[in-house]
Amino acid sequence: VQLQASGGGLVQAGGSLRLSCAASGRSFSRYFMGWFRQAPGKEREFVAAVNWNGENTYYADSVKGRFTISRDNPKNTGYLQMNSLKPEDTAVYYCAAGKSLPIDDYWGQGTQVTVSS
Repeated sequence: VQLQASGGGLVQAGGSLRLSCAASGRSFSRYFMGWFRQAPGKEREFVAAVNWNGENTYYADSVKGRFTISRDNPKNTGYLQMNSLKPEDTAVYYCAAGKSLPIDDYWGQGTQVTVSS
C-alpha cells in the first residue's frame, strides 16, 4: 500500500483543515488507517485511527472532540477533519495503514500543518 497525504497548510487558531490520505493498492479497505504527527524537537505521536469499515475510531486525548477521522474505501482515501485548531497542533502530519493496532506497516510522506496564534 502506498499512501499520499495532502491538505496541510497555514491556518489561524480556531480554524479548520481537512487532511486527505490517498492510498494505492487493492488491500487498503482491509487495513486500519491512522494519522500521526511530529512537531519540531518532539517524537512522533499518535493522533487518530479508524478500523477497516470506519465503524471504530480511536483518538489521542489531545484531539478528542476536535478532530474526526473517516475513510471512503471505494475512493481508497482517508481523511482527518481538524476543527478548533490550536498552535500546539502545529506539526508534520503523516498517514499510515496497518493490519492491526498499533499501525506501523505503511507510511505516507508528511504534510505540514501550521497553526498561528
